[in-house]
Parts: sequence; C-alpha cells; structure tokens
Amino acid sequence: MIELSTPSTGTHGRVALVTGAARGIGLGIAAWLISEGWQVVLTDLDRERGSKVAKVLGENAWFIAMDVANEAQVALGVAEVLGQFGRLDALVCNAAVADPHNITLESLDLAYWNRVLAVNLSGPMLLAKHCAPYLRAHSGAIVNLASTRAGQSEPDTEAYAASKGGLLALTHALAISLGPEIRVNAVSPGWIDARDPAARRAEPLTDADHAQHPAGRVGTVEDVAAMVAWLLSKNAGFVTGQEFVVDGGMTKKMIYSE
Repeated sequence: MIELSTPSTGTHGRVALVTGAARGIGLGIAAWLISEGWQVVLTDLDRERGSKVAKVLGENAWFIAMDVANEAQVALGVAEVLGQFGRLDALVCNAAVADPHNITLESLDLAYWNRVLAVNLSGPMLLAKHCAPYLRAHSGAIVNLASTRAGQSEPDTEAYAASKGGLLALTHALAISLGPEIRVNAVSPGWIDARDPAARRAEPLTDADHAQHPAGRVGTVEDVAAMVAWLLSKNAGFVTGQEFVVDGGMTKKMIYSE
C-alpha cells in the first residue's frame, strides 16, 4: 500500500514515480523534483528507510515498497499511484543492482547474473509497460539511469555493464515505440559521489580523490538530478531516444589509483 506523508485531497500537479529513491542518486532526483513543484512517489526495497525518507522530504513525497523485477508488485504500485493521484507524468528508473565488490567472472554465478539483469533491465521494461498508458495521457516522459560502464567498463563488472548496455538499447527502442507522445531518454553518470548530502558534508572528498578523475572533478547527485529534471521538463520537448553522459569530461580510458 502507498504510504502517505500527509492526507491528500484535491487536484494535484505533475506526478513522478522515481524508483530506488531512498538513497544516493535516486534520493537526489526526488528532492530536486520536489523543489520544482512535482509530487513524487518514491520506491525502494527497504520499507523502513523509504518511509523515513519520504517523511523528511515533506508533504509532496510518498513511498511504495517495490521490487521492480516483480511484475505483480510493479502493476500494484502503478495502480496505487493512479488511485491516489489520478495521473502520472514522469517515470524515472533508478533502481539497480551494482557490482560493489567487482565480482570476477570465475565467481559470477548465474543466479546473481539473472538478478542484476532482472532489476537493471527487466525492471525498466516492466515499469514502462505498466506506466505507458498513463504517461501517454499527459505527454509524459521516461528517464532511465544507465552508466558510463556500458561503454567503458571497469574490470570484473560483466553483469552490471551488460545490464546497463541493454538499458541503453531499451531506451532507444522505447523512444520509437512510445513516441511521439512519450519521450524516453537515458542519463549515464560517470564518477559520481553518490553518498547522501550529510555524509558528503561530514567527510568531503580529498584532493587525492579528485586527482584520480581525468578532469579533476568528481560529480555529485545534484549534477545528475539537474539533468533528469531538465529531461522531464518542457524545455526538452524535442529530445527523445538519447543518452546524456554526466561524467565531468572523462576520457574513454578509465584511470585507477595506484
């Protein structure tokens, strides 16, 4: 069931569904959209954390616990959004399984591979499938969060890189299938400090951290959030089927610390 921060009545403005929004880049996107007047429904697997985040974000934030790779949960969640608001204007697919420990090919089992592709690739497909009829009614937009690893993968990230590469292909295909009523684009972050704002303030990145980046600057969640917000705006009305790389000018060659 959808968890409301406050009782909701009357006519609502634009409504966005943002997956994986209880932390990191997803949280930054949700906060940015709320600052621009959006009603935002957050999803995450962690019900306790998601509920707390929604309350902190204020009266324009709501939360639904959802596994984006489970079609029944996706269908129920979208139905909850429509039942509450009567409309849906934007979908931001941020939920993902990353490779935090760089799993080697020899250690990569099929169950993990399937789960990564289910969340990172099947999830955005299922969400687009169930949201499309309602997005079309309001000339809505979809933004998928991909990754620069789809084109310049780090070692031992086969599952993650494959899923994000597939997500870019899905984005291009959806733009054709759902256009012209629904715009579909992808944002591929590069080197981003995805920690929550409090953690970034408590322990800022060092000069050595920035020195590892080819252009000397590590991005923030706000850099990505601003790009997503623009893609959902009327200012990007002619933009669809594109990948926007937010990587601070990184070259194709990754640079690693010694």
